[in-house]
Amino acid sequence: MSSKVIHALYDDDDVLLNAVKEVKAADHHIEEVFTPFPVHGLDTAMGLERTRMGVTAFLYGLTGLAFAAWFLNLIMIQDWPQNIGGKPSFSFAENMPAFVPILFEMTVFFAAHLMVITFYMRSKIWPFKKAENPDPRTTDDKFLMEIPVEGDSTALRALLEKTGAIEINIIEKSH
Repeated sequence: MSSKVIHALYDDDDVLLNAVKEVKAADHHIEEVFTPFPVHGLDTAMGLERTRMGVTAFLYGLTGLAFAAWFLNLIMIQDWPQNIGGKPSFSFAENMPAFVPILFEMTVFFAAHLMVITFYMRSKIWPFKKAENPDPRTTDDKFLMEIPVEGDSTALRALLEKTGAIEINIIEKSH
């Protein structure tokens, strides 16, 4: 199955952001926008939902903290208690000041690594995956807006020209 999409190419992120707002105001659905760097406010202009990655990072950090507390208690209190520098090893609470750096580092370690894995899984980015970028110029200095074509495309094409698109192409996209 194939369908037509319009690829509108822009050379400035501010022009692109204004174009997205105008296209959305004209009740057109924007399928995707490809940019060489993150554009502040683009997600809001496109009407995308707010991400839940912050909540995920917090939960991953709590997982790391819980794992570190369990592991430190296991190895330093229960399994092989040692008197290091005169510090008592009778309970986790008595050794807590010495454990704080390790607890912090494991919290950050778990949050960071699990966030990267989650990002790759949600983005469907796998090792050796072929890039799905429709125009290689969007990795350098151009911005591309992809809009599905429904019916006659002349009005949409005129709107895109008015918004400052430097290049407009109609592409057959196969699914």
